Amino acid sequence: MSRRPLRIGLSARIYHPQPGATGLQSKSLQYLEQSVAHWVMSRDVMVFMIPSVSGDGIVHRSSIRLSDYPQYLDGLVLQGGADISPQCYGEEALQAEWAGDRLRDAYEMELLHEFMEAGRPVLGICRGAQLINVALGGTLYQDIATQYERPEVHVHEAYDAHAHAITWEAGSGLGKLYPECDGGRVISIHHQAIKALGKGLRVEARSIEDGLIEAVRLEGKPYVLGLQWHPEFHPPGSTDLLNCNPILDEFLTAAKARHW
Repeated sequence: MSRRPLRIGLSARIYHPQPGATGLQSKSLQYLEQSVAHWVMSRDVMVFMIPSVSGDGIVHRSSIRLSDYPQYLDGLVLQGGADISPQCYGEEALQAEWAGDRLRDAYEMELLHEFMEAGRPVLGICRGAQLINVALGGTLYQDIATQYERPEVHVHEAYDAHAHAITWEAGSGLGKLYPECDGGRVISIHHQAIKALGKGLRVEARSIEDGLIEAVRLEGKPYVLGLQWHPEFHPPGSTDLLNCNPILDEFLTAAKARHW
């Protein structure tokens, strides 16, 4: 009998009700970005979006809890989106638009800790990498352009067509995945970035031009990897951008090790 496909959970993006709105815009919406789901589904994988249990929805005492999901899923992907609230790392937002989404922060941090506690692998993308860092006690630059010395451009009006070069940190796991190259070009869409590392994390990659942290990994177990770039926006077969399939395969191999 063949084994079932891997089941990977994907954290939800959250659209909050707009003041004075009617119809769908007056409701909390939870959704995923299609590209990240399709990237994970490029392998023999079933993807399940995990809804939050906070906000304005009606949650009954008999409802499934976030802690139940790691029992039935083999791994977790934290997708991109809104800023992390600076209050999560002991700061106040320097600009109103950098205040982030505390409801989503609380939901994803709980989800992250539940999967880690269960020994399930976690892959964080963009915001997901930042959330991993903050959840483990690290901090962020609230705005690269105004807080980091001589910054490279990391967010651009070209959006998912904007790329820059990264390089592997010496002795990193990513360097071992790509023995034939020292790094590559990646799609970059972020105005915040990792500042002080969270507990147990090590740097895996940096931006070549300005040295900003571009990937982090938890030392030891469970498998936790954060990528500041967007592998889901790298077209298959692109010769200009890093082929991120080895990273996906490494994450899924860790999930298979927990797969029954």
